[in-house]
Amino acid sequence: MSVITVSNLTKDYGKNRGIFDLSFEIHKGEVFGYLGPNGAGKTTTIRHLLGFLNADKGECHIGQLNCRTDAEQIQRDLGYLPGEIAFFDDMSGIGYLKFIANMRGMKNFEKMNELISYFELDPSGRIKKMSKGMKQKIGIVSAFMHDPSTLILDEPTSGLDPLMQNKFIELILNEKSKGKTILMSSHSFEEVERTCDRIGIIKKVDLSQSKR
Repeated sequence: MSVITVSNLTKDYGKNRGIFDLSFEIHKGEVFGYLGPNGAGKTTTIRHLLGFLNADKGECHIGQLNCRTDAEQIQRDLGYLPGEIAFFDDMSGIGYLKFIANMRGMKNFEKMNELISYFELDPSGRIKKMSKGMKQKIGIVSAFMHDPSTLILDEPTSGLDPLMQNKFIELILNEKSKGKTILMSSHSFEEVERTCDRIGIIKKVDLSQSKR
């Protein structure tokens, strides 16, 4: 059964920039690696899945829900880690996590606390004074703490040291064993090789050349 479906998705920014007639499916319980060079369209694809963009053509679904028209319902349950996380810098790390938990209506903080301990994270300090790696850990905890069945992760180990990268890989394998469905955009071939069932590669194509 397909959990994530992208069908003939096109977003044309002009000058051969965007995504064009993109189609793929991700099955239930599968970790899918989404690879490609910078500017190829990985983040644009993810923004469509989150309902942030209107496609010029095609559509995408998560479960039976349309990613554009049902975005609010999808985002209630989806685990999402953006490539560039927008924090409220004056908040503490724990303040931010509780803010996100409150938005999701979370009542059980057990998994959040487990993840904080697992990644050896001290979330008490103010975010603006944290390192890139510390901020990335907060983003990871935020994405996983409500125990979502589907996750979309954009460059999830960016800024993590090798030890924490390995811990993240173990987390993905553990979530996979529970039947979670995960789309993971990554530049790390080791990360993809150790965790993913399948991969999709997107690349830039010069449409002016292809029409000759």
